[in-house]
Amino acid sequence: MLRRSFLVWAGATGLTAAGSGLAFQRWQEITPTLHYVGRDEGHFLRDRRALPPPSQVIHTDIAILGSGVSGLTAAWKLKKLGKTDVLMIDGPQPYGNAAGGAFGEYEYPTGAHYLPLPSPESTHVREILADLGIIQKDAMAEKPYYDERFILHAPEERLLFNGHWQEGFIPTDGVPQWELDEHQRFFDEVHRLRQLHGADGRRVFVFPTVMSSEDPQWQALDRITLKQWMDQNGYKSPTLHWYLNYCCRDDYGTRYDKVSAWAGLHYYCSRWGQAANAGNGAWLTWPGGLQPLASGMERAAAVKRMAGTAVSLKKTADGVEALCFKLENGKPASYLVRARKAICAMPTYVAARVVENIGDYGFDAARHAPEYAPWMVANFLLKRFPDELPSQPLSWDNVVYGEPGLGFVVSTHQDIRVQPPEKTVFSAYVALSDRKASSARGWMASAKPEELLALASADLKTAYGAQFASCVERVDITLRGHAMAVPWPNFRSNAGMKALREVDGPILFAHADLSGFSVFEEAAWWGYRAAQLAAK
Repeated sequence: MLRRSFLVWAGATGLTAAGSGLAFQRWQEITPTLHYVGRDEGHFLRDRRALPPPSQVIHTDIAILGSGVSGLTAAWKLKKLGKTDVLMIDGPQPYGNAAGGAFGEYEYPTGAHYLPLPSPESTHVREILADLGIIQKDAMAEKPYYDERFILHAPEERLLFNGHWQEGFIPTDGVPQWELDEHQRFFDEVHRLRQLHGADGRRVFVFPTVMSSEDPQWQALDRITLKQWMDQNGYKSPTLHWYLNYCCRDDYGTRYDKVSAWAGLHYYCSRWGQAANAGNGAWLTWPGGLQPLASGMERAAAVKRMAGTAVSLKKTADGVEALCFKLENGKPASYLVRARKAICAMPTYVAARVVENIGDYGFDAARHAPEYAPWMVANFLLKRFPDELPSQPLSWDNVVYGEPGLGFVVSTHQDIRVQPPEKTVFSAYVALSDRKASSARGWMASAKPEELLALASADLKTAYGAQFASCVERVDITLRGHAMAVPWPNFRSNAGMKALREVDGPILFAHADLSGFSVFEEAAWWGYRAAQLAAK
């Protein structure tokens, strides 16, 4: 079903006569721009193709290999610690999963698009936000004061359920009372779990996750899936099951019957940050997703950057040496970076190929590397807003009940204008959670542009019908074959990840993979810690 073309969609929706033909013709005029993030560099590494001799040797005190949130946090913290002789090698995409783009003045995300208000334990995140002016007062208080431009404006979220939009993501309209009672029982349990501490005195679910309780009673949740936990606790509501499955696909790229129950509950129980000028559970967001935050961190770090990707990293008598390359018009050029220390801010499946003798650190890729979920993010530049159903108004996040789509975000939602902008960008997210990750990556690599476009636009077509195609001016699709690590059961007892977390030497590791799943708070934590170690 997911490989259907637009022609199949048009027929399935019952469009007839001139209206359907015109919409189809209009859509067919648009060829999406496709971005396969890291594919060329990744295949170059995988195939171990020969490189030309290095054209230069660069010396620096600290090299950061990767410019995602971990690398950016490391650079920012090193600057705060007085270390300025730092070189960042971008990796295949500047800013990684925090990257964004723009259609002229209209920014949009190509990866993550929001940040929950950080809880008191996430002091590293609060420090970053305060340094960038996003927290304006009382950064470490229970309720900091935030720049209101970045606090998510209402209306925040809605769900297309039973043919009309309703407020919020969990289905309520027309849902029988026994299901609503189960919804409430689940959220009451979440509230209870948020307050709990383990026998070791630590809160059970916090960011960063290394500060969470290691009490065996709660660690046992990591041995089962979230669905198993729900079944064990008597949750039978189909709408509650759909909602929890949606949240797992949204945060982890994988269904709730595959995600660790510990990770699934952590999604709800760890996010309780507050603000003096916003309601509980508020979010921070920007039109360009997290790219404005990432670029702000880069400016604050004032770090020197170079295009390129590390091919190998090894220890030397004086520190470390990294061989890097970049593709110029499809042809490789290489250079050497020599440093006292290197922060390896890349996914572990890449680090396993780059770091010489990584097994010496206690990491075996065959046993310890996580599975990675593939994602698509499609940005639709609209020349006008489509007409809405007469129910809940257009919101920041708009979800269609079903699978595999994750709905769409309105990038201009945060714009403060006297009247709505003439144009807008709808950012549609799709987690290919309906198939094995390897099969999904294969499909993404071989699918025709029109097939990718059909899948990327499925939720929008369901929401707006025939009129949507005539609103579209341009489409940009970003394909992330290894978007995020999946927290399968037993991910918290992964010995290889634990070993990499504890490394302290010339080569340091910093990536959200070390926690087992991909969110800003975790990526930033490992960059923060690596900077402290590298500065010694």
